[in-house]
Amino acid sequence: MRASLMPACVAGALLLAGAALPAAADTDSGPVSPVYSTRGIHNPAAYSNCDPADCLVGRAQGEPSDPLYPVYWTASWNMYVVTNHYDKYSPPYDGKPPAALVEGKDYTVSKGWTYYDSTWTGGTGTGAMMEYYEKKCLPIFPIDNSFSCSFISLGNRAFFVTYDDRPNWMPKVCLFSPLNHPPRRNFIQHLPYSKGDSQRISGNVVQGYSVWVSRKTGAVTQVGVSPDRTQDGDIMFGYGFNTAYTPDATDKNAAPYRHPQSFYFSGFPGYPKALLKKPVYPFAPIVSQNYTSFSMLKPDPAKTWNQVADAMVNNPPPCQLFEPPKNAKAAGVKEEGTAEQPAPGTWGDIPGK
Repeated sequence: MRASLMPACVAGALLLAGAALPAAADTDSGPVSPVYSTRGIHNPAAYSNCDPADCLVGRAQGEPSDPLYPVYWTASWNMYVVTNHYDKYSPPYDGKPPAALVEGKDYTVSKGWTYYDSTWTGGTGTGAMMEYYEKKCLPIFPIDNSFSCSFISLGNRAFFVTYDDRPNWMPKVCLFSPLNHPPRRNFIQHLPYSKGDSQRISGNVVQGYSVWVSRKTGAVTQVGVSPDRTQDGDIMFGYGFNTAYTPDATDKNAAPYRHPQSFYFSGFPGYPKALLKKPVYPFAPIVSQNYTSFSMLKPDPAKTWNQVADAMVNNPPPCQLFEPPKNAKAAGVKEEGTAEQPAPGTWGDIPGK
């Protein structure tokens, strides 16, 4: 997500001055890493266009209390990228997408793991998180995502890590953002409760929270996933927790809690046909990461955070994921959009303050 939803000596100076940073773009000194608008989830609310200004939405009478992440945990999940009929079958999904949607035709599946430790401390803040995407990277960027990747946040710095199957133009490690910390344990307080999302799965088994925001202003345009606003150019972010308090699979002495159920969001919406010379990817209008396991297992730093130990000391190059170099853009896409057919927007376009 850019200073904008979801920083180089110049960037550091701007942060100290309290100013929002521009999008990642080429400057006289090269590209810089931006601060993204995340509605208070990954950085201070001042970097987002929220109302109220602190990005805390509050709860109405009769709405459930806010779930809380455990202090640390490890999870696995399936990532469903829905490309057809997503406007008719909105998340959250009960496991895989509804039976009316066919795997391989209407959606694809890949796997990933998340590691979280709110007790981590370092020179740039607190909290550590790693999300590993196997063979299919997070599909929110205008590039082919057919490679494995990880996002590792340590304190306030977020790094993007790639592996042997990375594209030729990508570095092994780059700085995604200098101000993008892991979600706090109480992050859900920044998302509005959606009764519609919660009723999508019968039996009152999921508490759904979601919001659509304008890619042009960063302001909220709708609470709840349905009706779908992909064609309006808006961006959606949603999260589901199980309603029931259940025991932890690892720590048998821990008090029962509401386990995360899914994370659902807008991916890259695809290119308008007028901009294509031939079919290209990615095309990921709606994405849902559904947890297949979740437990209070403390991550092993040797298998997680240590991948960016060198980057924490030395300055890696800034990532160019939302605005990749010209030779890295998806093959078959015309270089520029037109007034009638503008290039599609991304999370990185969402403006902040």
